[in-house]
Amino acid sequence: MASAAATAPATASTGARRRIPPWVWALPPVAVIGLVFLYPLALVVQQSFHPDTGGTSAQAYGDVFASTAFREALGTTVWLAAGSTVGCLVLGFVLALVIAFVPFPGGKAVARFIDVFLSFPSFLITLALLFLCGSVGVANGLWTEATGAAEGPFQFLTTPWGVLLAEITYFTPFVMRPLLAAFSGIETAQLEVASSLGARPARIVRQVILPEALPALAAGGSLVLVLCLNEFGIVLFTGAKGVTTLPMLVYSKAILESDYPGACVVAVVNVLISVGLYGLYRVVSRRAGA
Repeated sequence: MASAAATAPATASTGARRRIPPWVWALPPVAVIGLVFLYPLALVVQQSFHPDTGGTSAQAYGDVFASTAFREALGTTVWLAAGSTVGCLVLGFVLALVIAFVPFPGGKAVARFIDVFLSFPSFLITLALLFLCGSVGVANGLWTEATGAAEGPFQFLTTPWGVLLAEITYFTPFVMRPLLAAFSGIETAQLEVASSLGARPARIVRQVILPEALPALAAGGSLVLVLCLNEFGIVLFTGAKGVTTLPMLVYSKAILESDYPGACVVAVVNVLISVGLYGLYRVVSRRAGA
């Protein structure tokens, strides 16, 4: 009995010594992330410092930063992303208010559809808008049949405003989702008390609902801003003339011009901006409890 009792602690200590350290289990996912993401990113950064003439140089950065095409693409990217974000915030807030606080048949189905909508690819929404309002879309077809005109009046989808409309249409549910979650936590008793005290709906929204929705609005807006800065499919499928964003400039330099160092420089800039804004999004969403 004594020997068995003495053997038990020895066995336990041996098992403790043979236990695999926790950091070992982290090696496989870290290796996968490094191989799939960090290694290609490192190659992009490396290529940006290696011109086609050979050697190592930052000349590609100077050429790209000095080019008018880069400055225009940066400005277009920023204003489209900012405009889309503002539009998504306004439209998403209004639609979320209606779904959350205005009873109507099918309200729950609409709320569920928002979750499904988030899984749609962006080019699908763009194609739908082209079918409806494109140069040969349904709206222009009805107009030409009714008036006999050679072409319809709806030609805006090939302009920056068409890209803006497509991005607002696609990204608005990304704002609505956190808003609906925030609205679900608002007690109806608060709204009833405010209404019984004579507060009008606009005042209730401004003083009761909006303060509760601000963190969700900030988190959703930050996410939409990051996504719009990197959007490629919508700009490509609208075929907007003269609308060149940073992702489109990467595509143009790499595929059309075969300027790989220049394309990598633009990609590095785009990544830095996106990572910075994503860090902001994480801070805001953490404070919002998202």
